[in-house]
Amino acid sequence: MNDLKKTLLIACGTLCVALGVVGIFFPVLPTTPFLLLAAVCYARSSERFYHWLLTNRWLGEYIRNYREGRGIALKQKVLTITLLWLSIGYAAIFVAPIWWVRLILFGIAAGVTIHLVRTKTYRPEPQVTRSPGEHPPLPEPPGHLKQNALPDN
Repeated sequence: MNDLKKTLLIACGTLCVALGVVGIFFPVLPTTPFLLLAAVCYARSSERFYHWLLTNRWLGEYIRNYREGRGIALKQKVLTITLLWLSIGYAAIFVAPIWWVRLILFGIAAGVTIHLVRTKTYRPEPQVTRSPGEHPPLPEPPGHLKQNALPDN
């Protein structure tokens, strides 16, 4: 890959990360598409940036869960929908001077809300805490290998 293409992809990925982070606080900007586009740009240009993005403590899990089809955490959904309606509601009521602009803003908020509600909700596996010397339990053997399994007569 030539250096110009690599540089442009890194710049595009960095811009997308910045827009995605802004989108976390201003729901009018879509966070997920920008972060996914950043991942694609970094994957095609810089292994170091791609690794940084996917292992980032604030963004990495969000991107991995979405890309792997696990969905969006309930807490993120609620926060996003709340901020979405607060910001668009404020803009529609106090900033937008024309009725049809207000209608468009509320339509956007409704569309994003429907998308988020229909997106799968990610529920992380509960973490099991063990004492220092304790080992995890062994899986249950199949029925035909259990010691006390007697055939029914």
